[in-house]
Amino acid sequence: MKGDTVLLDMAPCTETEVTVTREPSTHSWKRTGALLTITLCFAAAAAVIFFTVHYKKLHAVEADDLRHTLRQISGNVRAAIHLDGEYNKTLEILEWKQGMDQYHAELDLTLDNNEIVIPRRGLYFVYSQASFRVSCHLDHDSAARKMVHVSNAVKLCSASYRNTEECKNYETILHSVRTACEKKVSHNPKADDKWFGSVYMGAVFNLHEGDRLKTVMDNKFLPLLDDKSGNTFFGVFAL
Repeated sequence: MKGDTVLLDMAPCTETEVTVTREPSTHSWKRTGALLTITLCFAAAAAVIFFTVHYKKLHAVEADDLRHTLRQISGNVRAAIHLDGEYNKTLEILEWKQGMDQYHAELDLTLDNNEIVIPRRGLYFVYSQASFRVSCHLDHDSAARKMVHVSNAVKLCSASYRNTEECKNYETILHSVRTACEKKVSHNPKADDKWFGSVYMGAVFNLHEGDRLKTVMDNKFLPLLDDKSGNTFFGVFAL
């Protein structure tokens, strides 16, 4: 780099020409860059620490909320019962079984004489499903072809209209009918003409202590019940 010429008056010496060269401020820029880099590193580290701590706190709060919710659910068990059905060939009835498959019973909802007994007054959701395998085959052609219908019903014997200590009067509170098929002559003797389907129903009722619930269906379809696990069931739970 070309230097600047400066004239100095150096008395009593003669006028002398001195040349001074100004170097670029390289060290100053290096120090500024280093300080900026360190500052950015500290800022990034602080941001990481902040978000890590914040995430941990948020996660801890969510975990506490989940544990609180689970404690509320577990501590607020309501009356419930769920029964799986099985066709009893000897008695020719749909028998509701305890201790089978998905069976459970909570808070005094019990099964007595194949009927569910309500322990106390309140709102209850009552539900039932019956599954069938029905033959839609006719051995010969007939003008009197008939539609095949399957049904299921839940009946209630309530304290509000019970005449004696024993239930004699039952009122139908749930009833469902489904058309399975129309009986036809099969042109393929090897064809499987069986129809499989379910009849499900459920609703909310205001029930009283001692009320009894039972299921009723056409006896001719009882042997056609599909009583594999999860196909035919009966249950009640309090709201």
